[in-house]
Amino acid sequence: MKHGKGLFVASFLVLPVGLYLWLVIMPFIQAFQISLTDWSGYTTGFNYIGFDNFINMWDDPKQWVIPGFTHTGIILLVLPVIVIAMALFFAFMLNVGGRSQGGVSGVRGAGFYKIVYFFPQVLATAIIAIVWAQIYKPPTTGGLLASALEAVGLPYPENGFMGSTSLVLPGIIAVMVWSSVGFYLVYFSSAMAAIPQDIYEAARIDGASRTKTFFQITLPLLWESVQTAWIYLGIIALDGFVLVFMMTPSQGGPNHSSEVIGGAIYKFAFGSGNDAGMASAIGVVLFLAVLILTVVSLRVTRRERIEF
Repeated sequence: MKHGKGLFVASFLVLPVGLYLWLVIMPFIQAFQISLTDWSGYTTGFNYIGFDNFINMWDDPKQWVIPGFTHTGIILLVLPVIVIAMALFFAFMLNVGGRSQGGVSGVRGAGFYKIVYFFPQVLATAIIAIVWAQIYKPPTTGGLLASALEAVGLPYPENGFMGSTSLVLPGIIAVMVWSSVGFYLVYFSSAMAAIPQDIYEAARIDGASRTKTFFQITLPLLWESVQTAWIYLGIIALDGFVLVFMMTPSQGGPNHSSEVIGGAIYKFAFGSGNDAGMASAIGVVLFLAVLILTVVSLRVTRRERIEF
């Protein structure tokens, strides 16, 4: 009976598992294979060259790879910290920030604020890039931010924020933060809603401040949610190519100041690089780096689960 049930269940898994292997796993395997060749991506033939692509990528004559890894690393370090800190703060204030006579409650209008914060999530990344590109433009072409700074007599970049080598990367990170905070605010709010109010009531009776309540009650109980958010934000940090491609000059400028590793892969594979082997090698290095970072992050942030 059990054997027949197992075959019945397996019959439903054959098609989805087969599609997953074909559409997801096979491209990964092919990327490893292509990374060992000199294939341009546009020819029918290629030669196996061993690990030459992995060695030559660090010579970086086009200045795509090293700036790409550097800037992607900066985003990977900065984005999760800022987004998680802001999302936790806003979620805590919306859920526990208000105090009524009957106990602990969120601020008035918390539901409306959640909708406002979540709004960027309904916008496509391309739309976000177009909107913020207009905001970051120079005042001579109608840039909102630079025009506002000019109006109040504050300094502003004459070529716009995306034309400044020192401001272009912080500007991209700011857009990524703006577009991500709302989702994680709602995510953390849902997790906080599951925490029994009796715990907060006991802390309030004991005279615990909001800061102490957050760090000694809320954060430990939400640690698994924070850990999950950290992993997903790391993925978002590695996927900043769309914003860079649509918002910056030369899709990574000025002077490679906003180059990200996704842009380097794109330029080698489909741009002027014409080197699919090199693009695949960079992708393999990125895959291994992400795998190592994920394992390390999960090990470092692992804690005993708190039941409530």
